[in-house]
Amino acid sequence: MTITENSAVSFHYRLTDDQGQEIDSSAGQDPLAYLHGAGNIIPGLEKALEGKSVGDQMVVEVSAEEGYGPVQEELIQEVPRSSFQGVESIEVGMQFEAQTGQGGAVPVTVTLVTDETVTVDGNHPLAGKDLNFDVTIADVREATAEELEHGHIHGPGGHNH
Repeated sequence: MTITENSAVSFHYRLTDDQGQEIDSSAGQDPLAYLHGAGNIIPGLEKALEGKSVGDQMVVEVSAEEGYGPVQEELIQEVPRSSFQGVESIEVGMQFEAQTGQGGAVPVTVTLVTDETVTVDGNHPLAGKDLNFDVTIADVREATAEELEHGHIHGPGGHNH
């Protein structure tokens, strides 16, 4: 069976950046499961997996544009340190939830700390980066009606990725 729209797909992967540094990997874990065509994974990777089948192995190079998008400067903000009430030590690399004007929350990463201000970045950590996925297809099946209705895969490996 090949991967087409509405296939339930599981794959093992190793993700590296352009310097060959490993960013993420499914080694030792359940393969990542997704619903093909539902936008569960980044567009560049989803396109490359179209038409593949179980056992296929490939290296997929995904540009930033087809990955997590370019870095958006407006998502990088300097905020007064006093905004972090009750947080004793703020360090570069820490992640917080920033409240948006619409009542939602966006994950932000601290990129700079001074005595007065904290710079936070709301971009995805992989925004602006070209990504290299070494992928092995573990399973391909038809998605169930419930999975199609929900727009994602249920069961091992099929949680919010």
